[in-house]
Amino acid sequence: MRRILLSAAITLAVAGTAFAQTTATGVSETKIVRGASSATTTHKTTTAAAKSASHAVHKVAAVQSVVRKPAPVRQPTTPQSLRGSRYGGFAPSAPIEPPQLDTTSPRSLSMVNVNSGETISVTYWSDGSYRRDALDQLNHFLRDVKTGEQTEMDPLVLDVLWQTMQLCDYHGTVEVLSAYRSPETNAWLASVSRGVARDSQHMNGNAMDIRFPGVPVYKIRQAARSLQMGGVGFYPRSGFVHLDTGPIRYW
Repeated sequence: MRRILLSAAITLAVAGTAFAQTTATGVSETKIVRGASSATTTHKTTTAAAKSASHAVHKVAAVQSVVRKPAPVRQPTTPQSLRGSRYGGFAPSAPIEPPQLDTTSPRSLSMVNVNSGETISVTYWSDGSYRRDALDQLNHFLRDVKTGEQTEMDPLVLDVLWQTMQLCDYHGTVEVLSAYRSPETNAWLASVSRGVARDSQHMNGNAMDIRFPGVPVYKIRQAARSLQMGGVGFYPRSGFVHLDTGPIRYW
């Protein structure tokens, strides 16, 4: 009997210890597994969200880098702008309204050639037409002094000069620094001066470099520009203005 009771007691003691160990281990493992599973899940979720946000930022940046500003609208090319760049200077963006011009009074010029010292006073236009004899005199006066060569000067450049004088209210003697140039003279001047164009309008007989003694060169320039009848060059250091009947352009 005592053996039976002792055996039963030993059996209960062993079973109790095993149960206690299983319960403790199960609870502990369950807590550890749950804790690890929650932390891992949270970490994975946070990492995935961060990667998604980073990917979205890079995607937006890539799209923004592709988007470019629209190209500027190019202004249409006109014959005037092409001719203006061809002969130097620049053409005005928009023509200005020309002043009221005297188209009836006789047109007379008094000039002195600063290179030869020659002078001339002549009425080259009256009664609605140019005077042939006066134009012939002007062709000789405005010749290439260096070579003695002369050409048929464009009467319109004389009109530009005369109208500029009227706008400046100048009625004195015009000083002529240069008028017609032969190709040889022009090539020589271009080789010694950067301010001389190799295809200068002077070779065409439709350009003059002038000054009005006592009249500021900027005033002459302003009056000549307002005519919108050709090119106007401004040389304040040398004290003269260039006039021609080529394309409308300024420099």
